[in-house]
Amino acid sequence: MGLFYWFNLRSSNVKDLSELFEPVVEAMGYEFGGVEFTGGSGHGTLCVYIDREQGVDVDDCASISHQISAILDVEEPIQQAFDLQVSSPGINRPLFKLIDYDRFAGEKIKVKLDVGLIGRKNFKGILKGVVHSKFVQIDVDGEIFELPFLDIGKANLIGRF
Repeated sequence: MGLFYWFNLRSSNVKDLSELFEPVVEAMGYEFGGVEFTGGSGHGTLCVYIDREQGVDVDDCASISHQISAILDVEEPIQQAFDLQVSSPGINRPLFKLIDYDRFAGEKIKVKLDVGLIGRKNFKGILKGVVHSKFVQIDVDGEIFELPFLDIGKANLIGRF
């Protein structure tokens, strides 16, 4: 199995990384947004998203990066070359946790499913929130879809300019 598949967004290893990083990030006074690992078998990028009410600047990212680097040096969870990026979620904020889908209800969102639903994998519309603790509800041009949270491969808010 290639390393790209080993570190897909839903893998237990990314979940393990989140569990390693979240307590440290939150102890430093930041919100832990989530973790993404992208790249192939040769070189990847590990991106850790942080936020806080007053926003995040370069010094904040550097401080968190220093702490996460120390964790990575001790734990060595990634067995390939990679770059570490610490970033604010930005205008097209990625959504990782189920609670994010309630938090940002009413916002425009783009969702890509790992498994198709009624012949499609991509949805763009207004986020309605979480239903039955396991479905994300989205209004696409007046039609309501309930997307299984566990089937969501990637979801982002669509920023307003």
